[in-house]
Amino acid sequence: MRLGMVIDLQKCVGCGGCDLACKTENNTADGVKWSDHITKTEGRFPDVKYSYIPTMCNHCTNAACVEVCPTGAMYKDKRGLTLQDNDKCIGCRKCERACPYGVISYNKQVPHRDWQDDEALVAGATASPHALLKKVDIKTFPYMNPERGDTYPEVRPRRTTEKCTLCDHRLDKGLSPACVTACPSGARVFGDFDDPSSEAARLIKMNPSQQLNIDAGTKPNVYYIRSFNVKTLY
Repeated sequence: MRLGMVIDLQKCVGCGGCDLACKTENNTADGVKWSDHITKTEGRFPDVKYSYIPTMCNHCTNAACVEVCPTGAMYKDKRGLTLQDNDKCIGCRKCERACPYGVISYNKQVPHRDWQDDEALVAGATASPHALLKKVDIKTFPYMNPERGDTYPEVRPRRTTEKCTLCDHRLDKGLSPACVTACPSGARVFGDFDDPSSEAARLIKMNPSQQLNIDAGTKPNVYYIRSFNVKTLY
């Protein structure tokens, strides 16, 4: 089994819904982006092109992060996913430096610490973040998703790394990753590339595909088909 994703750039509308769904599902802190994107504006007026490329952990077959991790915190599971045992993470950041895609984040500070602020955002008009936490009887932040804790800490602690898990907790329940479910245009297709009958395998067989930083030799399992490129008209 080799799970991964196909992203159809022609269907992608650049809305960022995948980024928002990922952040909500996985309780990521400010500055931590398991799902992100690369944008480019190329050319000179009036011949200008804009492109938008969604990014995430590529769950590489030859994952560089797994290879360099000294404690086994980063590992491959039987489904081909690159996962992390956060309890084993010592915060050395070797995985972050080794990743050729820049998709591993490090928690320098306690995540969501701003919610402990006891000063009102607008004096005399709003409650403080900490007062709101007390009101809803939550310790970390008011919209935390407890289901993330089924397979991985709900909130990762300070001085540890973290990254996309392809929503392994959702896969265990027969659901698709949150970014796939949230995509309004159906640009993301998740599946098993080792199963020729899967939609993901069928798409990369039918269409010329690209992978990011293929020269790194990690054999990434996120494929891009077709093109987002939009010519700006004036």
